[in-house]
Amino acid sequence: MKLYLIGGLGADERVFKYLKLDIETTVINWIEPTPKEELRSYAIRLSEQINQKDKFGILGVSFGGIVAIELSKITKPSKLFLISSVETSKQLPQHYVSIGKTQILNLIPNRFIKPPKSLLGFLFGAKNKKLLEQIIKDTKPKFIRWALNVIINWSNELNYLDTIRIHGTKDKLIPLKGNAIEVKDGGHFMIVDKADEISRLVNERMKYAG
Repeated sequence: MKLYLIGGLGADERVFKYLKLDIETTVINWIEPTPKEELRSYAIRLSEQINQKDKFGILGVSFGGIVAIELSKITKPSKLFLISSVETSKQLPQHYVSIGKTQILNLIPNRFIKPPKSLLGFLFGAKNKKLLEQIIKDTKPKFIRWALNVIINWSNELNYLDTIRIHGTKDKLIPLKGNAIEVKDGGHFMIVDKADEISRLVNERMKYAG
């Protein structure tokens, strides 16, 4: 069985390099969204990277978790892991959604769409600030704008899979709301900062996946 990994907003395989998983993994690479593309359409195109003939699972981090949920509706994985993410749209911080609904994102120039380093460090609670800053630097502003609009307009009330949600108790970007396996003192960047603990939790739940 293979586990497909989806990083956070624009994040690539670098966020997974500290994991020690006892299963074969493949990172799903982000693709360029078309103008005003809806998430389902994007997920359908992204699903081409998954071999659906064999048994598989999906693990999504942050925005990648939202994408993983939409992928699960199309591809039907055996396991779905959400790390530092949400299972339903109601678990999103509602002040983000309210601000986004004002269309203010469309008024922000591309050069200002990325948050400043000081705010990044606070929201992500990252110990490995250098890696976080490099990932954000490498992410295209156009992709960030598209993803933020997708998050604001995402609507999901229920996930039919037996989802395994793992969330940090000190996540400032997406504070824990709803049921999850809690990681003590875990921030939003815990996929890197607490990779050993995340690896253990995933390995335990993949052991009997077949």
